[in-house]
Amino acid sequence: MIGVARYYRGVFRLLISLLLFLAPSWAQVRFHPVPQITLLQRLASAPLKNEDRQQKLVSMFAEVGCRAELQPVKHTDLSNVICILPGTSQDAIIVGGHFDKVDRGKGIVDDWSGASMLPSLYESLDTFPRRHTFIFIGFAAEERGLVGSRYYVAQMSPEQKAHAKEMVNLECLGMNPPEVWASHSDPQLLRALELVAEKMKIPLTGVNVEEVGTADSESFAAAEIPRTTIHSVDQKTLAILHSDDDNMKAIRPELYYESYRLVAGYLAAVDSWFDSAKEPKQMTKQPELPQTELSPEKHAGSE
Repeated sequence: MIGVARYYRGVFRLLISLLLFLAPSWAQVRFHPVPQITLLQRLASAPLKNEDRQQKLVSMFAEVGCRAELQPVKHTDLSNVICILPGTSQDAIIVGGHFDKVDRGKGIVDDWSGASMLPSLYESLDTFPRRHTFIFIGFAAEERGLVGSRYYVAQMSPEQKAHAKEMVNLECLGMNPPEVWASHSDPQLLRALELVAEKMKIPLTGVNVEEVGTADSESFAAAEIPRTTIHSVDQKTLAILHSDDDNMKAIRPELYYESYRLVAGYLAAVDSWFDSAKEPKQMTKQPELPQTELSPEKHAGSE
């Protein structure tokens, strides 16, 4: 496991390297956005059975040019689906979402909205050379207690953990404008996401979910890997999860596409600015996002 000192060295490197919002720096942040119709077609393609969802994700990665690997996971018949976009260094950014669902509903929001976005993000970032290696993972058996993500982290070597600079988790997107689990995000990564949202003119708020559930990002926190979870759950939409209302009607297409654009821009920015020589003044500030806390009072489910 990575030591505390190594973790803070990594955070310090990020602090002194991210996000100089000058024209030349922003000009280096490049990604190729997929059409909204493509993103929505991939979202609407969700099979009902978890084993079929696993295979569908493999097929979607193949369509964008990535031969996904299957990592069998203990205590489940499902496997993690892993697609790697090589960079010029061993430093890695992990991007994940779980493909499994509960019995009720079609599981579009929770969490095909995150898993099916991964091939589109791969396609967007693959257009330009990248310094970081991006590891896209569709996690198995999240609904059974983060089984797939915990297994993935347990199989990481000390070297892999040391090179993992961030884990970005995509969970339950498209019901609202993008939100972030602020209280369980690294402060500097949260500030970076906030700055990217400002630059792209995309509204972003902090909605904390620890009172109502958890997410695969927490498996990486246990290994001291900085993490961020982007979602769209608030007190009104919380009841959709694990219910018959979890279907395409719960998705607001323009907001789902907005979340995709924010994530793609953020990943491209982190990759582009990570080795900037100067400490950006914007990063010295604490995150300024408004934050709210979800309560289980109206709904007993979880993410």
